[in-house]
Amino acid sequence: MKKRLLGIILPICITLGLSGCNYIGNGSASLSIIYGVAAVLSAFLLIGCLFLVRKKRQWFVLLFSSVLVVNIGYTVLSVSSGLKMALWANRLSYLGSVFLPLAMLMIILNITNTRTKRWVPISLFSLAVVIFLIAASPGILSIYYKEVSFEIINGVSTLAKVYGPLHPLYLVYLLGYFCAMIAIIIRATVNKTFDSAAHAVIIAMAVFVNIGVWFIEQISSMDFEFLSVSYIITELFLCGVHMVMNENQHLRELVQQKEDALRATNINDSFSDRTVSSEMTEYFVQGLQTLTSQERHIYEAYLNGRSTKDIMSELNIKENTLKFHNKNLYSKLGVSSRKQLLEVYRTIMRA
Repeated sequence: MKKRLLGIILPICITLGLSGCNYIGNGSASLSIIYGVAAVLSAFLLIGCLFLVRKKRQWFVLLFSSVLVVNIGYTVLSVSSGLKMALWANRLSYLGSVFLPLAMLMIILNITNTRTKRWVPISLFSLAVVIFLIAASPGILSIYYKEVSFEIINGVSTLAKVYGPLHPLYLVYLLGYFCAMIAIIIRATVNKTFDSAAHAVIIAMAVFVNIGVWFIEQISSMDFEFLSVSYIITELFLCGVHMVMNENQHLRELVQQKEDALRATNINDSFSDRTVSSEMTEYFVQGLQTLTSQERHIYEAYLNGRSTKDIMSELNIKENTLKFHNKNLYSKLGVSSRKQLLEVYRTIMRA
């Protein structure tokens, strides 16, 4: 784990160093190099993500891919030779920018153990597509930019824009995501669904960094898009917290499995030496008729020898939720543990 964390911290330092090593206004060479380095670093981080992240990997892949696309767009825009090329580069940067907050939100939901309906990510994905189509309309329609022209300022290729009537939609879109992320972090902190307060602080910092950079860029006229750097820092923070929490969860599961095995041995040593009574088997059979769908799934999983970890993964539930279902399951069947459940079941099968 220490090596993994070092692999996360080191790129942050490199990126910060690169972003501050040159004065941004010096010309296209510095900007293009910084954007290019950010794009290369984003590509390496995407590859690393595929190897390091195991659970809920699709959102991390979307996040890291979005950051890569954004930085490629910035790089191409900085070296564009004409309006057409610059417009395509601008569309590329928007493609990553509209899907990036979606990925961030879903990752934060997963890290904070916040459950959502299945239609939520589908709806948000559809909204991102709509926002992208609007943002990609310059050069075709005048709804996002009324006017757009190609300029080279201090050797840097850029677009001169006159905002259209639908341009505020993108700003509202980003602010909505930022507010949702902060609300989820606050709620998770109050409900104590984080492993530690430090994790909440780290994730909040990652969100506030982007809010701050985005706000500064809105009120100032800077040649450099600092979001290209802040996005990389954000994905590193989120990936780091995700891996640490997964590691902690894995350790807790191992400890819990050992405790369950020891408890089952201590409590039920004498059970297997006793003959299961007819009353017990009758109560067991009657209880089977009252099981809910999830309790039935857990019951059949126990009969098939599935592990606690496998069952939680299949049902997409947490450990406390499984314990709750176990309590109800054992109560309905008249047993006190998985071992007793299997013993009564074997007795019934032998009858």
